[in-house]
Amino acid sequence: MLARVLRPIYLGTGLLFCPLLSFANCDTVAYPLHTDQQFIRDSQGCKVVLKSVNWFGGESAALTPGGLDKQPLADLISLIKQAGFNSVRLPWANEMVAKNPLIETRLLKANPKLQGKSALMVFDNIIDALGNAGLMVILDNHRSRGDWCCDDIHGDGLWYSKDYSPESYFEHWQLMAKRYRDRKFVIAAELRNEVRPDKQLDLEPTWGDGNPKTDWKAAATKVANLIHQQNPALLIMIGGLRWQTDLADIKASPVKLNAANKLVYVAHDYVWNHPAKDLTDPAAFAENAYQLWGFILEPNQPYTAPLYLSEWGGCTQTGKDGQRCPEDRYQFVEAFANYICSLPADATASWAYWPLNGEQMMGYSRTEGDVETYGLLKPDWKTWASPKLMKQLASPSCGVK
Repeated sequence: MLARVLRPIYLGTGLLFCPLLSFANCDTVAYPLHTDQQFIRDSQGCKVVLKSVNWFGGESAALTPGGLDKQPLADLISLIKQAGFNSVRLPWANEMVAKNPLIETRLLKANPKLQGKSALMVFDNIIDALGNAGLMVILDNHRSRGDWCCDDIHGDGLWYSKDYSPESYFEHWQLMAKRYRDRKFVIAAELRNEVRPDKQLDLEPTWGDGNPKTDWKAAATKVANLIHQQNPALLIMIGGLRWQTDLADIKASPVKLNAANKLVYVAHDYVWNHPAKDLTDPAAFAENAYQLWGFILEPNQPYTAPLYLSEWGGCTQTGKDGQRCPEDRYQFVEAFANYICSLPADATASWAYWPLNGEQMMGYSRTEGDVETYGLLKPDWKTWASPKLMKQLASPSCGVK
């Protein structure tokens, strides 16, 4: 099994090969996308590997992606494109949909054409600009209230909260699905970020037990089917419990949607999910990853589906005071990049680095304007913090064949 997991393979900015339609043109994505066993494919049968970056802020108290005060939107998107990413995961909060306030002018200082627009209008402009650049978009319902994420103390652990009801969650997803129905490059709905215990509600999520207050499997299935009534083209991305760190519950009790060939499972991976040995031993890293979520890529199982590692990351730069992060934060970035760039052809996984952002945004445990030590960009929002990492992620060994 480890030999299979570690055998070299080329992933990357576009598509792999087309075993279903060998004559199809795989240089561009043909929408809509669908799933086929452990693969995502386009409408011509070409295999699609999502190589994404997370651009946060829509889920924060700012209710808009960061960096628009520092760089023009076109320049930020050009950086994403030139780095070899083919997609962007855009987090949003239910508060954005419920309140849709005007975005503060200071947050849009470098983008005068966006000033005076509401949160959803700014989001529209960003999404359209990404699509016009040939980038795919994954909509990620990150939390209910606009704030930083994710602990079990400040709420938003479930798909609803003390401020936003389950009904509003279902309603807002339907509105977002309908809003972007005509943007074919908006390819997926990640239903909720890092489902976890919520101490404000004094509840812990469950999987498949039928409890309407806690059963995430039931809620995810319900909202997925509602989304498809508004936008049947969307892939549906569903994570498990425990901050999305493993898919054990899904293995035991897979999701079944009304629509066939649209389900993608999601996991997150950070250094705290690994013992120290994983960071220096590729075989140990691969074994742990397989046990947590890699098994999803096994073909012909009840749980077989494509896998989207929608968050992984670690330190790329020092903090504002020049102090380095703990060393294992740097080690994890290299260990995970080595792992994802060596997956075999029958076990390719899509992924999204967290985050693009060079600066922190407002929220609990955050200082607005401080260095985002995990960020791919420096605080100037135009310089890569780790050229070595960017070169690795864009290299042929993590690219397309």
